[in-house]
Amino acid sequence: MTSLWTRSLAARFICFTLLSLVLSQAIVFFISWDEHGQSIRKAAKGEILSRCASLARVLEATPQSLQTDILNASNTSSARYWISTNGLKDASEWREEAWERLAQPLPRVSFPGHNVPAEVRPDFTRNTAESSGATSSQWVDLKPEAWPLSRPAKFLYLDDTTGMGLAVQLANGTWLNTAFAKPAQDGFWTSKSTLALGLSALSLSIIAVFAARGIAQPLRRLAVAAEALGRGQEVVPLPETGPDDIRRTAEAFNRMQARLHRFVDDRTKMLAAIGHDLRTPLTSLRLRAEFVRDEEVREKMLSTIAEIQTMTEATLAFAREDATAENTRTLDLSALVESLCDDLAELGHDVSFSNGQKFGYSCRPDALRRACRNLIENAIRYGERARVTMERGADNIEIIVSDDGPGIPDSAREQVFAPFFRIENSRNRETGGVGLGLSIARTIVRHHGGDIVLTNGPKGLHAVISLPAQEGAPPLDSRPITAAAAKDVINDLEPASRGMSV
Repeated sequence: MTSLWTRSLAARFICFTLLSLVLSQAIVFFISWDEHGQSIRKAAKGEILSRCASLARVLEATPQSLQTDILNASNTSSARYWISTNGLKDASEWREEAWERLAQPLPRVSFPGHNVPAEVRPDFTRNTAESSGATSSQWVDLKPEAWPLSRPAKFLYLDDTTGMGLAVQLANGTWLNTAFAKPAQDGFWTSKSTLALGLSALSLSIIAVFAARGIAQPLRRLAVAAEALGRGQEVVPLPETGPDDIRRTAEAFNRMQARLHRFVDDRTKMLAAIGHDLRTPLTSLRLRAEFVRDEEVREKMLSTIAEIQTMTEATLAFAREDATAENTRTLDLSALVESLCDDLAELGHDVSFSNGQKFGYSCRPDALRRACRNLIENAIRYGERARVTMERGADNIEIIVSDDGPGIPDSAREQVFAPFFRIENSRNRETGGVGLGLSIARTIVRHHGGDIVLTNGPKGLHAVISLPAQEGAPPLDSRPITAAAAKDVINDLEPASRGMSV
């Protein structure tokens, strides 16, 4: 349940909606329930006063011999009428007698010309729990504006709901007694109210799901686009539709993407222009150096010019990696790395590859191959041999390049990724490049959303390329790609990248 709450926007919407429904129903219940009970009680009181007044007029207008039949005919399942000739009893005694009469079955009444007796009503059982609160109630004289007859009448409550009693003194001095009580009204949680609440909750939950989807879909689309943009992929502009907040978010993302592309393009064009403009003076210097008579000085000048040209070309290559012009494609990552190791092994280098599982991965193959090649060649150059393995974790894929070299100082683990930084002081191309290999490799890997980490092992250095695992890209055991097939794919890529490692 906690996982669903933290991961699902629809679940949160449903919980908040149902909570609001329950709170609103509770508030309505507490506000209206007492008012509802008072309204029912008032209506019942008006009814019993009207009926009792009418019955009193009828009894006074009919012979005394018929009064018993009239009273029996007037009795209902919720009302009892009787006449007392010994005066009005105390409120407590009268209440006890009223409950006894209400609990008795209705008497059978025979009508003239009919032999079938009237139906006997079921008896009324007294609710002692409800009547306990009314035991202190005494007789109250009804005010003239509340009682339609001129003769006095007394009133009391039998319980805390609809139970009530009325006594009216007739013209002959006797008292007409009326006891009225209805079964307690249904509670709030009836089958109808429960069904209505359930249907309301279901309707609101469906609405909440559609509302959550309407919000989550643009956010999910934005997350996918941001992840793709962070990996250097070309992203189609997001649709700028929906509510203002979502529309403005999409507009901001599209503007950010356009600015990033514009920034990278401007920087690449500027560096390309610098490199192009440097070729002319470098060529002029080379021609002038050829005319230097001192052979030793001439060779040093040509070597320096060549080094400047190499650094210029390497800088341009480093800048081109940010442009990420290569298209993203899905292939077997293990076959890609294995084919690279096989190529280097065929050139006579001590390179080995071991992996027991194939990985489907969406990447820019040419750029990622170049990053791996830089690390493997560094391992060969400084550690005599390279051992390449691949591992898949829960959230990432690791390409591990190990060697048997001396490693690097802990203080230089991050410095080696800086452009043109080299631990050795020499700029001799026979012992190393210009110091851009690791910078280019890390730039490429970070464009794929990963990173490179260097650690010293018991023997040698471990360079770990960590790439984020992609959802929906399981190991390709069911559709393997061989190393030979991966070589064919790589051969179709830019040939210049196969021999470039600076």
